[in-house]
Parts: sequence; structure tokens; C-alpha cells
Amino acid sequence: MWKRLLALTLIAALVLGSFWYATRAPEGPARPPLTGPAVDLSGFARADRPLDFSLPRDHGPHFDYQTEWWYYTGNVAAGTGERFGYQLTFFRRGLTPGAPVDGDGLLTNQIYFAHFALTDVAGKTHRGLERFSRGAGGLAGATGEPFGVWLEDWRAEALNADGSAVRLTARDGDLALDLTLRAVKPVVAHGDRGLSPKSEQPGNASYYLSYTRLATEGRVTARGQTFAVTGESWFDHEWSTSALGPNGLGWDWFSLQLSDGREVMFFQIRRDDGGIEPVSGGTLVQPDGSTVRLPAEAVQITVRETWTSPATQGRYPARWTIRIPSEQIELDVEPWLPEQEMRLTFAYWEGAVRVAGLSGGAAVTGAGYVEMTGYAGSMQGVF
Repeated sequence: MWKRLLALTLIAALVLGSFWYATRAPEGPARPPLTGPAVDLSGFARADRPLDFSLPRDHGPHFDYQTEWWYYTGNVAAGTGERFGYQLTFFRRGLTPGAPVDGDGLLTNQIYFAHFALTDVAGKTHRGLERFSRGAGGLAGATGEPFGVWLEDWRAEALNADGSAVRLTARDGDLALDLTLRAVKPVVAHGDRGLSPKSEQPGNASYYLSYTRLATEGRVTARGQTFAVTGESWFDHEWSTSALGPNGLGWDWFSLQLSDGREVMFFQIRRDDGGIEPVSGGTLVQPDGSTVRLPAEAVQITVRETWTSPATQGRYPARWTIRIPSEQIELDVEPWLPEQEMRLTFAYWEGAVRVAGLSGGAAVTGAGYVEMTGYAGSMQGVF
């Protein structure tokens, strides 16, 4: 999904002043603020047709597009029984089209932004952290060959030629992770050969690639202890020059890994009239890596419970039944902890979930991640 554009827009607005020189024409006026309809997108490329992808090049940055993110989430456990969910995500926001400008010092046309979060199931805690920086002076950046993306000492670095194996490292105070991820299935191109529409307006789409199952091992530090862990992770990479449609309110995104070797990705964009954008959809990944495209009407989502944030008063779904009748799938999806709200530059919910139910008519279990926006305030009017 094209998720998280809001965070980047807000950060761009906050730091626009410090990048004023890099974002104006020589001897000309500054560009308009990066909020609302005044943003000039005319120079940026649009996702309007399927592309032929090449890896690791397309794991790297696409500077002709305004917005991009590299998204890692996963569920891991220690041999002593402790279970953790983690999120390490990197975002790039272009202030002007094209590659970073050459110049002295910290001159740049790129902003990078990152989130790092850990859910400690046994400790019944969830912590979310954020950083942002300019894409210059080695502070933050991304490359494709070899693949890597970083913001200060939060990093994802390729361990092999095609970027299907990476090392993730992040530390902030007493919270840290150091994980090695290796894809066990080929990369998945969602939507129409990687083109994922977000509304019915032409070009309002993203290019969307994923590794939907990565074997994971390494270390997690929490509660003053370091735990050796193993588990599974998920990687999303999207780039676009896109925004919500005129009636968009927010979105729900599911990434679920099932014990029978299948994975389900599904997103739905919620409208302010209570409906769902018709272009919502997803992908079912089979054990052999082949895929089935899931249009909006193929997936039925029923909310079973809710949770209200005491901090933001956002009322979030907190348990779901997900049915895909054509695939004989019926799943009960429940957060490991209801309190996994990310109260950073803006509030959204992103957290680890557990899964139980039927797949192909047989019993399955599983784990995954869910993201929800627009419950603690509409996404409209910001970008």
C-alpha cells in the first residue's frame, strides 16, 4: 500500500525552512509549503503503467518519484519463550524531482524519515521511536547497487548481490535490534505486475514490491536484556507520487504469514462516507511463491472488537475475521497487545498480530502485522 505519506508530508513541512536554499530556483521565490493542494507535483513521475523491474537496482531509490519507503516488520521469539514484534521503516521524500543535488555540505533536495518500534509481548509494552534527517553529508540515504538504506545508525544493508538478504540494525537508548533476514520466496509484485492503484484517478498509484516471508535470526534488546531470537519478517518497498482520493479517510493494511506456507497482503482504503475505495485489494502468495490477485470484493473483513486509545481517543479495530471464500480461507486475527499505537509525528496503529483459522479448509495458525490510519483524525487536508 502507499501508506505513510502523511508522516513524510508533515516532516517536510517542519523542516522546509532548513532546506529553503535547496528547494528554490536561483534568485527566485521559495516553493510553496509541502502541505495541501498547493504542492507542485508537475515535475515528478507518476505510477501509471506496469514496469519491468530489475533487482537490486529497484530495491534502491527512485528519485523521479516524490515519495518512497522501505518497510520491515516481523515476529520473533527467544528460546526462553519471550516474543517480540518489530518495525523498522525508512521513508524518502523528494522536495524537487531528480537525484540529490550536488553542492557543499548539507545541501539537499531529499528528506529521510524513519520509525523504529518494538512490541514486547511478555513485558506487555510497545515503544515507538522516530528520527528524520536530510539526505546529505552521510546522515541518511539509499542505494540500489548494492542495496542499502539508512538514517544515522538505523540501517538496512544487503548481504548478497540481489538484496534478498539484509542485515537490520537499530538502537535508541535501551532498545535495540540486530537481525539477519533471508528471503525464502521470490519477490512479489502486487497489483497489476507491481502497479498498485490507490484511487480511480489516473497515476494515483504506487509501484509495490515485497518479500513476504524472510527467515529471521539475531538479537533484540529490551528490559535491560539481550535475547537471541528467530522468526519471520516481511519487507515492503513502494514508490509513488500519489495521494488519497477526494473522499479518502484512512486505510487498513494486513500482512499475514500462515503456517501452511501461504501469505496474505490486503489493504482497504476507507472513505468518509463509510465505504471502501473500489481499487482496494491485495495478494495471496502460495507456498511455491506463485500469486493470486485479490480484488476488493474477494475479501470480507468483519471487526469483532475495538480498542480506544486513552492518549488520542482514536477507536481502533482490535480483532477481525477475514474471509476469502474463493480460497477457503477464514482467519481470526488478534493483536498480541491492543496498545500498539504509534504516537509520533502523527498517531496511527501498527502492531504485531496472531492468526488462527482455516486455509484451504485445513486448520492453520500464523502471525503478521496490521497498520491502521485515520482513526485518530482524518488523513484529508494534509497532503
